[in-house]
Amino acid sequence: MGTLTDIYRTTLALLTDLYQLTMAYGYWKTGRSEQEAVFHLFFRKNPFEGGFTIAAGLQYVADYLAEFQFSADDVDYLEGNDGRPLFERGFLEYLTSLELSCDVDAVPEGTVVFPHQPLVRVKGPILQCQILETALLNLVNYQSLIATKAARIVAATGGEPVLEFGLRRAQGIDGALAASRAAHIGGCSATSNVLAGKLFGIPVKGTHAHSWVMSFDDEMTAFESYASAMPNNCVFLVDTFDTLDGVRNAILVGKKLRETGHEMVGIRLDSGDLARLSIEARQLLDEAGFPNAAIVASNDLDEGIIAELKNQGAKIAVWGVGTKLVTAYDQPALGGVYKLGAIRNADGVWEPKVKLSEQEIKTSTPGMLQVRRFSNGDTAVADMIYNELQGKPSSATIVNSEGTQQLENGLIEDDLLIPIVRDGNLVHQKEELKTIRERAEKQLAMFNTGILRQTNPHQYPVGLEPSLHRLKVELIQQARGVSK
Repeated sequence: MGTLTDIYRTTLALLTDLYQLTMAYGYWKTGRSEQEAVFHLFFRKNPFEGGFTIAAGLQYVADYLAEFQFSADDVDYLEGNDGRPLFERGFLEYLTSLELSCDVDAVPEGTVVFPHQPLVRVKGPILQCQILETALLNLVNYQSLIATKAARIVAATGGEPVLEFGLRRAQGIDGALAASRAAHIGGCSATSNVLAGKLFGIPVKGTHAHSWVMSFDDEMTAFESYASAMPNNCVFLVDTFDTLDGVRNAILVGKKLRETGHEMVGIRLDSGDLARLSIEARQLLDEAGFPNAAIVASNDLDEGIIAELKNQGAKIAVWGVGTKLVTAYDQPALGGVYKLGAIRNADGVWEPKVKLSEQEIKTSTPGMLQVRRFSNGDTAVADMIYNELQGKPSSATIVNSEGTQQLENGLIEDDLLIPIVRDGNLVHQKEELKTIRERAEKQLAMFNTGILRQTNPHQYPVGLEPSLHRLKVELIQQARGVSK
């Protein structure tokens, strides 16, 4: 369960921008459709002004690639019906019979990654690589963004459970499902999204809304009726009328529950001064003999608000986060890009390619890239981006804006990109979401707290392998010389 075909029962080949198809048509028309190329999907800046990103969305990518094809309906649509077709029939017939033959490598979901590192690498016929661009960006960008946001929120709670409550505010059905999945990868304990629970195996949690209380003549009757209906799931929403009176009513119902062999799970606060109210509610609950009753808080929370509430001594044990998580409220896009790294000429020789820009951050890195992570076993030390066309790195040396850094001897080396597709065939074994979530937790534990902190984080060392750095400089100089 939990594949794209469980959600969308149609081919997704047209999940692309038109210019991908116009370029594909141009490659076909000029006889270059089979020319081999390599592209990299990466981002240029960590989101939320943070120091890290969590890669997510790879299973969606694998599902998309495994089912990729242009259906007869797709081709009929592209042919048009206005008498002025954009593509000639021969190209459309080519698409109908197109079978992917690319090699795709990617970092496993849940991996902590950094700017300019390839999250996905696609090698194969340039026409195919080009057509895949938009969909891969769509599938990776959003889930990586939400997984990162979730990790920041979970970190702010100090490990206390975070429940993802964003379904009603998410951007559509697919946005809601992808957000629930990515939020769980990032560390959220459960979701309110029942369909996401079914599809992905995420624990589902929830209580009642204000309308339940309002539908009765008084709050006490509402709580008693809910306890009667759901004796093992009693988290009472106490702020419909007066919050502290609501806590007292919940306590009275909790005592009646206890007499029948059940226990009140807790209360939920959804408005007001959450710090003050949680402190006073905790005192009331403890004095009444309910020290294990949890205080759940919601109300437009994010990592900044949570950190401030904890600084104020809030007695909140469970955090329900919705809108600002699933919409990535303070940065609604990751900004991932997909750039050509190398192309194979008629003689079979790979030619590295570089994209220039007046902004250094937008200048791409040439080659067929791989990322090597150096660690001492428990702690990540630095990452090297190297070019497989130049061979394996001969030393643990990186070059970046800070200069040349020689890493210590004896470090463990792990290459992050792993095979996903070979010659169009899926070789990646689907992972349980629990496994991916555990990987993210272990990955985050490998990094210095300065890199993980919410504001003004330290910059984790990432650099180019020296020969790749020299190649990039040479290509930039050549390109600028031609432009002059």
